[in-house]
Amino acid sequence: MATATVEPAATGHPVRKEGLGALTLGAIGVVFGDIGTSPLYALKESFIGAHPLAVDPAHIYGVLSLIFWTLTLIVTVKYVLLTLRADNRGEGGSFALLALISRKLPDGRWRGSVVLLGVLAAALFYGDAIITPAISVLSAVEGLTVVEAGLQPLVLPIVVGILIGLFLIQARGTARVGVIFGPIVLVYFAVLAALGVVNILANPEILGIVNPVWAINFFALDPGLAFLALGSVVLAVTGAEALYADMGHFGRRPIALSWLWLVFPCLVLNYMGQGALLLDDPAAAANPFFLMAPEWARLPLVGIATLATIIASQAVITGAFSVTRQAIQLGYLPRLKIVQTSARAAGQIYMPAVNWALLVMVLLLVLGFRQSTNLAAAYGIAVTGTMFITTCMLGVLLFAVWRWNRWLAGAVTGLFLLVDGAYLASNLTKIPDGGWFPLVVALVVFVLLTSWARGRALMRARLAEAAMPLELFVKSSAGAIHRVPGTSVFMSSSDDGVPAALLHNIKHNKVLHERVVILTVKVEEVPHVEGADHAAVRDLGDGFYRIVLSHGFMEEIDVPTDLARIDQCGGPIRMMETSFFLGRQKLIASRRPGMALWREHLFAWMMRTSESAMEFFRLPTNRVIELGSQLEI
Repeated sequence: MATATVEPAATGHPVRKEGLGALTLGAIGVVFGDIGTSPLYALKESFIGAHPLAVDPAHIYGVLSLIFWTLTLIVTVKYVLLTLRADNRGEGGSFALLALISRKLPDGRWRGSVVLLGVLAAALFYGDAIITPAISVLSAVEGLTVVEAGLQPLVLPIVVGILIGLFLIQARGTARVGVIFGPIVLVYFAVLAALGVVNILANPEILGIVNPVWAINFFALDPGLAFLALGSVVLAVTGAEALYADMGHFGRRPIALSWLWLVFPCLVLNYMGQGALLLDDPAAAANPFFLMAPEWARLPLVGIATLATIIASQAVITGAFSVTRQAIQLGYLPRLKIVQTSARAAGQIYMPAVNWALLVMVLLLVLGFRQSTNLAAAYGIAVTGTMFITTCMLGVLLFAVWRWNRWLAGAVTGLFLLVDGAYLASNLTKIPDGGWFPLVVALVVFVLLTSWARGRALMRARLAEAAMPLELFVKSSAGAIHRVPGTSVFMSSSDDGVPAALLHNIKHNKVLHERVVILTVKVEEVPHVEGADHAAVRDLGDGFYRIVLSHGFMEEIDVPTDLARIDQCGGPIRMMETSFFLGRQKLIASRRPGMALWREHLFAWMMRTSESAMEFFRLPTNRVIELGSQLEI
């Protein structure tokens, strides 16, 4: 995934070094890959999907009018003109929006509800991240059957091979590949527009679909089928959330310019071209995207479409890495191994556990559903669910944070709730046909996220029960315990009280270093923390210091580097003279109030499988001592 190199400004917003043109090209290659591949299947599913429509002018005009106004209302108005303004110091996405709102809302029932909504949106994203590579690559490679029907047996093996190759290269990083993403997708959008224009010239009356009367007439003609058709129409906006999620990489202006002046016109022209083709040849509904092209151009079209779907899949995979890191930093997931694949771009990361889990699930989907039409039923629920939740959170933002006029905020929120709610309700009818899959994925992820967050809160509460005030500890132990040369750093999850590792060290080793540092690493609800606020140092006397390092949820944590910059605690901290003490708790599930027993067992398992704090905080391996204890939750 190509990202912009950023530096924190004085305001806390990222300052992008690239020019507007480079950022716009990057946005085209990364942000719009998913929504750009929607023409491969969106219109086709309306006519041959689970609830097929008659391929006649009334239905063609009605569906295309719905697609046009869906792109206009949901993407242009809701996301580009409104949601992109809801930046959390330059960052976007479900967790960034959640953190933005959480900072402004007081503790209470509303804050808890908003947190649950944000976590649920993130959980639904993982369902989307699994389905997108499967349906995108499958729908592109299925174009081979339009070129030659006898190639059908090759479709699945080719798709499986492409997907395995795509996930295998993740460990190498995407910085080099990202350079060519923009130009390839730019060519792809040019092809979309060209195919559309050629077919529109044969039936220029198709331009009339911009009139919303056609959509209204569709509902008047057949309200039941029109409602069910919304489940296929919404496939035209899959990937709209990426506009908001990737805002931190490219900025609001490049994304808005790309959409308004290139992506939106090209998509509309292509959908119009498919409609014009169907007016002349209703049988082309079997695969209107590829049948728009003349026979000689269909094989190259399969190639460029496959490249575009690979790029779209790459963006979603990288997005899954980014969302997972945010979840870890904000305390919703245990520590997982994160590999930095670029020395210049902080967003270029690779997470092995996430990568291989996605690959397994994607392959199971492809081999289980076998056709893009079957997968389309599963696709819409994750997309519409995320969009509906985003609207709910946006409503809270308008009322409680931005404090818009109540009537205006209510009207805007009500409009989008009505639109998104209608699409979500239509997609809920697909649950028996495959829509259950993203719901199951979201449920599993939601349980993991909430169990970890609740378990951590319980664990901290149990530790606090036995904690001793640090000031009292310093007064009572400073002169009573033998001191040895050097520095000891005791990691503590709380910025109050004495860490358990320190108490165990005194109990068993009966010594203290000349300089004792109690270190807490906190992740704030902002993407980046300014330098002046990064480290807080407090001198407790007698060689004791408390240091609190603050990081943004998009930042990489490197404790040795952070400590090397601090000289307010009796001189510089040299790694070769420093020992790091970590506490490792063995959790014992109990029937004490707090969490269901099965969730306590789940939390304990997540604790055991999480990455070591030594690796996560990048502590020198030969300077770390772990002290274990048992804790009942």
